[in-house]
Amino acid sequence: MKKPIDQAIHRDNLHGTHGEPTYSGALSFMRRKYTRKLAGVDIAVTGIPFDLATTSRPGARFGPRAIRQASTQLSSDRLDGWNFDAFDKLAVIDYGDCDFDFGRPDLVPARIQEHAKEIISQDVGLLSLGGDHFITYPVLKAHAEKYGPLSLIHFDAHSDTWKDTDGRIDHGTMFYHAAKQGIVDTGQSVQVGLRTFNEDSWGFNQLKAPWVHERGITAAIDEIREIVGERACYLTFDIDCLDPCYAPGTGTPVIGGLSTHQAQQILRGLAGINLIGMDLVEVAPAYDISEITSLAGASLAMEMIYVYASR
Repeated sequence: MKKPIDQAIHRDNLHGTHGEPTYSGALSFMRRKYTRKLAGVDIAVTGIPFDLATTSRPGARFGPRAIRQASTQLSSDRLDGWNFDAFDKLAVIDYGDCDFDFGRPDLVPARIQEHAKEIISQDVGLLSLGGDHFITYPVLKAHAEKYGPLSLIHFDAHSDTWKDTDGRIDHGTMFYHAAKQGIVDTGQSVQVGLRTFNEDSWGFNQLKAPWVHERGITAAIDEIREIVGERACYLTFDIDCLDPCYAPGTGTPVIGGLSTHQAQQILRGLAGINLIGMDLVEVAPAYDISEITSLAGASLAMEMIYVYASR
């Protein structure tokens, strides 16, 4: 029997999960169809290959491509641990990447925001693949225009709330600006896995990595759900939330982080929350080993899709 091949091009049904050889074929995310037609689509996956806001090691511009490639390892079956196949519930496409002029970095934030608006204005959910963590800021702004102030669920080694009065394009200041501008409601937002010093939380609830290690997965889930309640949530996952032994391929690794198991189980515990948008950022494959960071990124991005499907 002929095996299906190049489903990213030839798929005629946006639903369902079908196997394809992992070593060949067009590399869309999870073998979903490459298209910019949004009629009947529930989630569009898009790459935002921008890393000019990085303060340390660059390379996250190659993250979307690496995550797509790693996702071929996952695309033949539904995720274990869920009682449904997300692709039976949701029509998911790969929208391709956001285009911008790297020679005009001052124009990039507006272009990313416009790109996100093109998608969510059609009542389509958005999963963005970074790129460095700055990309979350313009994407968040697009979502806040549509939904109002959001609850942010932020997995990271860093708070990304360092004070900035100059409007820098910087992957360490975005949530300072989001808080100051009322894009997110800090009192009903939570940062998980932090383990770097910042003297001011700017009102965000924080479950630092030692807290998660000491209290455990169930306590973390309960705390996150208590904080965000039924509010519209945006979920952002910086891959450096994971310990470097699980995710070496990132620009600013910090020891003492979450394991892939902890992150996976916490995400699964958020089933049913009012998730309206999500991203996975900071995969930098040049520093990776055997694609373990890219695989973690693809896997956790899929968990987000399942959380979205469980609403």
